[in-house]
Amino acid sequence: MISISGLGSSTALKLIDATRDKQLDLMRDSAANKRAEEAFRDRIGDISSPEELIADFEVYSFVMRAFDLEDQIFGKGLIRKMLESDPVEPSSLLNRLTDSRFREMHLALGFTTEAGPQTPDLTNPDFLNDVTTRFYNRQYINENDAQNETVGTVLEFRDKFSGINNWFEVLASEKLTTFFQVALSLPEQMSALDLDKQKALLADKFDLEKLADPAEREKLIARYVAISDAVNPQGFQANSIALDLLQSYNLGGQFVPITIDVTAVTFSASRLYR
Repeated sequence: MISISGLGSSTALKLIDATRDKQLDLMRDSAANKRAEEAFRDRIGDISSPEELIADFEVYSFVMRAFDLEDQIFGKGLIRKMLESDPVEPSSLLNRLTDSRFREMHLALGFTTEAGPQTPDLTNPDFLNDVTTRFYNRQYINENDAQNETVGTVLEFRDKFSGINNWFEVLASEKLTTFFQVALSLPEQMSALDLDKQKALLADKFDLEKLADPAEREKLIARYVAISDAVNPQGFQANSIALDLLQSYNLGGQFVPITIDVTAVTFSASRLYR
C-alpha cells in the first residue's frame, strides 16, 4: 500500500484514487492473499450449511473478511445462528441485528430463505467473483482507513451510497452516520437521540434521492473532508510532495510502490462534529 500518513485528506484521496487499480493488483499478487483466495474458490462449493462453513476456518475467515466482519470471526455461534435465521421473521436473530453487514452476508450465502434451510450452489462464478471482489475492496478500504480515518470514511461512503434507501440504513453504520453528521454540520451529540429524531434531523438537511447525482456526492465528500481536516489536520505540510507525485504519475505502464515518510503533524483540538 502507498503511505498516506501525514497527508491532508484531500491530497491523500487523489493519491490513492490515482493508484487504486495498481494497489488492488498488488493485493491480489500477495502470496497470503493468493493462498486465501485459492482455498475459498476450491472449497466453498463443498460447503452446504452454516455449520460446515464455520468448520472450515480458512474459508470462513475469507468470507467474513469479504463482508467486513473480521472483528466478529471468533463469534462462531452468533454467525451460525445468524446464517440459519429466517430473513423475514421480525423476531429472528438476523432482524434483531441492526448492523447491515450481517444481512449482506446472509443474503449472499443463501443458507436460509423464507422457505427455510437451503443448500445453495456456491460454485456459481458470479458468487465466487462477487465475494472475491468484496474481499479485496474491503482490504483496500480498511488499509487506507488505518492510515487516515477521514479517507477511510469517504471510501466507505463511496462503497455504500448506491445501496442507501433510507436514513435508518445510514444510522445502522457508524461510518456512514459520521460522514453525514459532519458533511451536514450536525453535532455528534445527536447520536444520543431516539432514532426517529435522528432520522428527522438528517432528512431535514438532505434529500437522499440526491445521492444519484455525482455532483451532489462530490459536494458532500468535499464538505466532509474540509470539516474533518479543519478539526483534525492530517499534516498539510506534506501536500506539495504528494501533488508532485500525482503530477508525475506516468510510469509507462509500470507501477513502482511509493512510500512517503512524513512526520505527522500533531494537533489537539476539540472535535466539533465527530
